[in-house]
Amino acid sequence: MLAYSLMMAGVSVLVLIAGIIGTEIAPSEGLATLPIALGVIGVAASTLPTGRLLQRFGRRAVFLGYGLIAVAAALLASLSLTHHSFAGLCAAAFLIGWAGAAGHQYRFAALELVSAELAPKATSVLLLGGILSAFIGPELAVRGRGLLEAEYAGSFLLLVLAYAAGMLIVSFYRDTSAPETRRPGPGRPLIQIMKTPNVILAVAAAALGYGIMSFIMTATPISMHVHAGLSLDATKFVIQSHIAAMYLPSLVYAWFFSKLGFRGMFWAGSIIYLICLAVALINTHFIHFWLALVMVGVGWNFLFLSGTNLLPLGYRHSERFRVQAANDFLVFSIQAIASLSSGWVLYVWKWEGVLLACIPMVIAFLVLLLLSRAPVDRVDEAETEMNPA
Repeated sequence: MLAYSLMMAGVSVLVLIAGIIGTEIAPSEGLATLPIALGVIGVAASTLPTGRLLQRFGRRAVFLGYGLIAVAAALLASLSLTHHSFAGLCAAAFLIGWAGAAGHQYRFAALELVSAELAPKATSVLLLGGILSAFIGPELAVRGRGLLEAEYAGSFLLLVLAYAAGMLIVSFYRDTSAPETRRPGPGRPLIQIMKTPNVILAVAAAALGYGIMSFIMTATPISMHVHAGLSLDATKFVIQSHIAAMYLPSLVYAWFFSKLGFRGMFWAGSIIYLICLAVALINTHFIHFWLALVMVGVGWNFLFLSGTNLLPLGYRHSERFRVQAANDFLVFSIQAIASLSSGWVLYVWKWEGVLLACIPMVIAFLVLLLLSRAPVDRVDEAETEMNPA
């Protein structure tokens, strides 16, 4: 949980200040949010290679190796701002995202330590680390703003220290099993696994959660600070509140899950998203931004956690690295597309266009939820030896 909070701090830094920096040094305003989008693209691009590395070397080695990538990326970002290099900032953001793929794997490491009945509590506890990241990242961004001559260059130097602390903590993690290559076993074809009802609904829920959240959150700092004229402190508070709202529901998630189950949590998250869009469309005052972003955070929590907990019901233990990597690739690819298009939609159709574009996505998921047979029983581990053919 502690290591997760420090690894995710880099994402918080990018979300708060990368778009604002982009308006100053990007070739055009339409490219201002490109570093944020590239951070998300970095996560998506990293998921499949990360899955192979996890299978070959185990989690601890990959977690530490990706920590070093994160440190190098933060240093590159600081150097790029010193030289007013937008290309360098974009490259650093991509690498921060690439390293963040390991942070997202922490939730699967937590799931493997407990029984299926305790999985909702385990993922909830781990994601509580996001509450810390909600404050660590933005505070690093604001306090480092004037630390060096180049504005915000000091923010990324402070991020280096956060990453180093995270590496120190995660160095105490021990893999519960040997790398998969030492215990090879047969498994079903990946395409067969991805077609099962549990996996389809789990991926769709997590993709909707991250897609809507990223689409709105990427546009918020520019819409608030640049277009609506609200202060950086007000923007920081909204982003902090949003990230806190993403993770605070983890305190009560297990209780809600015990009452509502998977389908109830999916319905709740989708309805919260629709209410959020209605609130944000009313006006561009501070309170509307704040309420909307808080609700986006809660909706994300319900959808993403429920999708994460449903996914293991669709694969066997020997298949976990492949399916987890494929899940993250699909989810974060959707997030990358949402983040990459957010700046363009904001530039062309403004804040209202961003919000209206989200409605069809929520409706499509609700249709899938109505038609889906998931959740179904966990895959029978005893069938592991069956011929994949």
